Amino acid sequence: NPIENLGILILPLSAIALLIQLIYPTSHILAPKESMGLGVHILFSILAYSLLSLAAVQALLLAFQERHLHTRHPGGVIRALPPLETMETLLFQMIIIGFALQTMSLASGAIYLEDMLAQHLVHKTVLSIIAWLVFATLLWGRWRYGWRGRTAIRWTLSGFFALLLAYFGSKYVLEIILER
Repeated sequence: NPIENLGILILPLSAIALLIQLIYPTSHILAPKESMGLGVHILFSILAYSLLSLAAVQALLLAFQERHLHTRHPGGVIRALPPLETMETLLFQMIIIGFALQTMSLASGAIYLEDMLAQHLVHKTVLSIIAWLVFATLLWGRWRYGWRGRTAIRWTLSGFFALLLAYFGSKYVLEIILER
C-alpha cells in the first residue's frame, strides 16, 4: 500500500506521546511474582489499543480527505495522502487486526483476572466491552451492509473513544481523583 506519507501525522503524535511520558513518568512495572498470563493480557491490551489508536487517526485522516474531496478542495496535504479507497482499506485492516487483539485481551483478562472488584477494574472492563461491541458492530455492518465513509468513521471514532475512556479515563479517576 502506498502509505508512506501517513507518517506526516503519526510521527509528530509519537513524539508528543514520548514527551508526555518524559513529563509524567510512571513507575508501574509488572512485578516478577505476577503470572505469565497477566503479562500476555497486558501485551494483548497494549497491542490492541495501539492498533485501534492508529485506526482512529486513520479515520480522522479519512474524514479530512473525504471532506476536502466533497468540497472540491483537494489541494495541499490531501495530494500527499494515498487514494481514498486505499485509506479505507487500510482502516478496516487495522480495525480487523485490532479487534482480534482486543478479543484476545478480553479473553485473557477474563481468565487471569483474580478479583475485578478488589482490583478496581469493573469500569475498565465494562468500557472495554462496550468498545469491543462498537467495533464488532462496525465490522458486521461493513460485511452485511457495506458500511464505509462517514458511517465507518463515526463508528471507528466511537469505539476508540470508549477504549480511550477504558484505558486513560479509569487511570485518571483511580490515580488522580481517588489517589490510589
